[in-house]
Amino acid sequence: MRIPTDLEIRALHERFAPTPEAFELVWTHCQIVCRIAERAVGTDGLDMDLVRAGCLLHDIGVHRLRPGDHYVRHGLLGYQLLGEAGLPETLRRFCSHHTGVGITRDDVLTQQLPLPDCDFLAETVEEELVMFADKFHSKSTPPRFLTAATFAERVGRFGAEKVKRFQTLLDRFGDPDLTDLSLEYGHPIT
Repeated sequence: MRIPTDLEIRALHERFAPTPEAFELVWTHCQIVCRIAERAVGTDGLDMDLVRAGCLLHDIGVHRLRPGDHYVRHGLLGYQLLGEAGLPETLRRFCSHHTGVGITRDDVLTQQLPLPDCDFLAETVEEELVMFADKFHSKSTPPRFLTAATFAERVGRFGAEKVKRFQTLLDRFGDPDLTDLSLEYGHPIT
């Protein structure tokens, strides 16, 4: 499988972003997630070129969200968008399988999520790393970095199993030091 270059991925974001501001917000977030993933421990043996592409692509579906859309759909929209662009399943899955610490079929049904009736769980270690790194930066207004404790508190509203899953990922990949990224991007750590 040929992995697209950073410039090719950036061009996809530029092509699909509805506004320059949307492009800047999502592209910056994806670059930050990539830098967080590159700091992870325990990555020996991982395909870090694939992780890099996954980080840079994971939120491209945000560009397809329309007013009134449920944000949880952005992963599925990204999966579809990358399919239309001719990218392989391996890359498309980074979009549809990075939300939270994974969305189960039971989550879809009990929370009545506007998603197909199936699991959206990371299956490879590369998918897990992209999902994990994404938890430490938010595109909120204003954008911010999140500590592990802040994310654990947020995901806790979906149940203790989600917190446990996040802790497993934290134990595997380590707690990233975000201080220099916070200073570089001017986004606070909360």
